[in-house]
Amino acid sequence: MSLKVYNTMTRVKETFVPIVPGKVSMYVCGPTVYDYIHIGNARPAIFFDVVRRYLEMSGYEVNYVVNFTDVDDKLIRKSEQTGETVTDIAEKFIAAYYEDIESLGVRKATVNPRVTENIGEIVALIADLIEKGYAYESGGDVYFRTEKFPEYGKLSHQNLQELQFGIRVEVGERKESPQDFVLWKGAKPGEIHWPSPWGEGRPGWHIECSAMARKYLGDTLDIHGGGHDLQFPHHECEIAQSECSTGKPLANYWMHNGYIHINNEKMSKSLGNGVNVNQLVQRVKPQALRFFFLSTHYRNPLNFSEDGLQQAAGGLERIENGVANLKHRIGVAPDGEADEAVAASVARIKAEFRDKMDDDFNTADALTAVFDLIAESNGYMTKADANAATLKLLLEAIRELNGVLGILAEEEEQLLDEEVERLIAERTEARKSKNWARADEIRDLLTAKGIQLEDTPQGLRWRRK
Repeated sequence: MSLKVYNTMTRVKETFVPIVPGKVSMYVCGPTVYDYIHIGNARPAIFFDVVRRYLEMSGYEVNYVVNFTDVDDKLIRKSEQTGETVTDIAEKFIAAYYEDIESLGVRKATVNPRVTENIGEIVALIADLIEKGYAYESGGDVYFRTEKFPEYGKLSHQNLQELQFGIRVEVGERKESPQDFVLWKGAKPGEIHWPSPWGEGRPGWHIECSAMARKYLGDTLDIHGGGHDLQFPHHECEIAQSECSTGKPLANYWMHNGYIHINNEKMSKSLGNGVNVNQLVQRVKPQALRFFFLSTHYRNPLNFSEDGLQQAAGGLERIENGVANLKHRIGVAPDGEADEAVAASVARIKAEFRDKMDDDFNTADALTAVFDLIAESNGYMTKADANAATLKLLLEAIRELNGVLGILAEEEEQLLDEEVERLIAERTEARKSKNWARADEIRDLLTAKGIQLEDTPQGLRWRRK
């Protein structure tokens, strides 16, 4: 089957057809870098990383852009509280972001543009909207005339009359209508600012993504993604700005991951129940956290709990143990021809994996294919005539699927370094000579290095803890 993507705009699954054959442009809204990322930031980071990996596995060249909001009200408030500059705060948490997503197996985007590096493009877009009558300057601020875009609300499926309820004009705002939104904010005394035709100031939140998406990916994107909470107002405002400027659709496919709940309560700043990734990975294996996120379909709400994490850790351990067993048996099994029945099963399982991923990136069901391969491997390894060719076939299939899901850490695919190899060989000799004290000493040393040894009837096997 061909790849089907659920389009938030149309509310149906659509066959994915990129604008340029063989290439995909994808923009996903990134974090505001005023603090460490929380699990709400981690979910889209992990999911869209899988989308990118699967598209690449399918033969596409993916141009993947994730922005950093490195100036806004939150950064300015933090600067006032800490005495640090906005720039220093942003640099600190951008570095922390890279460290956190790397721990989760998320590959860096093709480009991570920053607001502060694209002020010229933002100012030019605002000027274009003013010239075309879609925006207006008022007392040093610039606002978008929402009523000038009749389709406002088409993504979140709300109409402008409904959206007006609950909207109020804040003190100091000089809007023509309450639903108009800000494109440029005049600078207050002491705030970070840039020059513009409307005076010193800084960009509003929504305009930055319109400008950067256009700069790095063109007028129309293949995929625009983000969390469910970004549908309104952020993505609605992006659509209005971009489409009024270009006269073209901003994106052909809109994808949004579901909310996260903490112990069945919605995660929110007001409840104070956010969980930072950098703290969580100190006590939970990062790949188990990735496994946990991928165990639920991306569009569904996800309930974060200790029980759920432990179940994910257990599932991941089954896969890791299966891979460790395969690696060990490959080293001791005789050569031979790949078993035809096993090869047929592997081909079927891989096809099922593709079917699940082609069905709107259904990672929850796609994970089943990995367990099926582990079960196939465990069954085959019990045979007395198991050969290395068949075992390698199974291992390569697991690695292929892991190349999309990323649930096995890269270090799991690495060989032992020379020092550990030497220690294992020395321990083997110590056991042969019945030097049990030295054998135990080496085991303890290897354990300290994160290597767990297991003596089996078939010989010594190892795995990383």
